[in-house]
Amino acid sequence: MTIHTGVKPHTCDQCGMSFRQKWSLSEHMRIHTGVKPFACDQCGKSFRNSSSLKVHLRLHSGERPFTCDKCGKTFIQSDALNTHQKVHTKEKPYMCTLCGKSFSQSSSLKLHQKRHNSVKEHMCFDCGKTFTTDAELKLHQRVHSEEKPLKCSHCDKRFRWPQYLKKHERIHTGEKLYSLHSMWEEFHSVIYFTQSYKKKQMSEIMN
Repeated sequence: MTIHTGVKPHTCDQCGMSFRQKWSLSEHMRIHTGVKPFACDQCGKSFRNSSSLKVHLRLHSGERPFTCDKCGKTFIQSDALNTHQKVHTKEKPYMCTLCGKSFSQSSSLKLHQKRHNSVKEHMCFDCGKTFTTDAELKLHQRVHSEEKPLKCSHCDKRFRWPQYLKKHERIHTGEKLYSLHSMWEEFHSVIYFTQSYKKKQMSEIMN
């Protein structure tokens, strides 16, 4: 009956949050106690509830039961599918109150707002430079280290930045040479067309 009446008689003595069912309170209390009784038998990672463990196990099994009916892409969780579908509907419900720009995900809005507020909480301990995201910091830190995680698929040469790897791989694929060759052919075609057109005009005038 508590579902219909809206009564939530079970209250957490840690934060005051209330629940309709006693088992919901018990599950919630694990947030405060840190107890994670549901362990993955594949990797040992533990979870507070069985539903989270069930979702995690899909990473090991490869099961992706939620499919986008627009493009066929599959997902482990229904929430991930719902977020993805906004790409097709162009729905952007999260709007920045400072500039009016809209986003499909709340996480994208939060990141955007940090840029407005100049919040750069990720600092490089080598030079003191700060960044908005952890990913930007990690990319920057390659400047200080000898890390070159990007390896050429054709030879053993390695690079720090993806744009340098892409530029290098064109040496193997011949992409740059082919592009220049195409431009040269196109250039000669234009000259040939122009010369032919002028000859035709002169011929018509003479006749």
